[in-house]
Amino acid sequence: MKTIIAVLAVTIALFLPVRADEKQPTPQQMEAFKKVMTTIGELQYQSGEIPLVGGKAKIKLSDDFRFLDPANARRVLVDIWNNPPEAGSVTGMIVPKGINFLDENGWAAIIQWKDEGYVKDSDFEGTDFDKMLAQLKEASEEASRQRVSRGFPPMLLTGWATPPHYDKANHKLYWAKSYKVNGPDQQLNYDIRVLGRAGFLEISILSEMSQLHDIEAKAPTILGMVDFTDGNRYADFKAGTDKVAAYGIAGLIAGGVLAKAGFFKALWIGLLAAKKLVVVAVVAIGAWMKKLLGGRKAA
Repeated sequence: MKTIIAVLAVTIALFLPVRADEKQPTPQQMEAFKKVMTTIGELQYQSGEIPLVGGKAKIKLSDDFRFLDPANARRVLVDIWNNPPEAGSVTGMIVPKGINFLDENGWAAIIQWKDEGYVKDSDFEGTDFDKMLAQLKEASEEASRQRVSRGFPPMLLTGWATPPHYDKANHKLYWAKSYKVNGPDQQLNYDIRVLGRAGFLEISILSEMSQLHDIEAKAPTILGMVDFTDGNRYADFKAGTDKVAAYGIAGLIAGGVLAKAGFFKALWIGLLAAKKLVVVAVVAIGAWMKKLLGGRKAA
């Protein structure tokens, strides 16, 4: 039924009056739009309490949020938001209830399990995050060139939107970065890490910089919904028995790289491997969709 409604919406859009100064969408654009709308209508959502990583972790959703499993999350990232295919391999996605994936103010929290081992947190206080930012910026320039060479829009890291913070009591880490992309607003990646006994959950909230305050207000709720289960929490670590990650908090913020491999070199590899997910707006679709389905001014 949702698919039928989506197709009807596109059909109606075709017959809306178009002003002389508006560019008519091409058949290829219309076909792409129909495909996106069909995909949106076919997404399957979950609610309530959801196990993750074979029961090592769980999400307990509040009534304002829904969950998309790996297959449905991939459809959003790759088929709707036009990310590279490798960006679609995720553990799941938390979205606001009633989300409009084509709304410029929409956002989603991407979840990825990292089986890296126990991440020691003793190095957080001694990390120079200004120096790290400079190296991240340099690495992002090369990563952006690689994106462009593959036919994707450029994106360049511009700075910390929120500097790194670590909740040592609950072993949860968060920070945010801003990216320059094609469009009127900068891209926001709001990153959360929930540390566990055998690895960590990587949560990336994807939106635009204009949504920073809204996301910062909702971040504590999201942090509270995601946790490890008994026996798998950070405090359950058994020294001498459990695997220990080859990097600490600093390496985790930098993208899960091995410090001994060389900071810049490893960062460059990590970014090319799409360890950081970045939303790419479907610019062509969005531009004419607003004209066709949005409220037009009277001629």
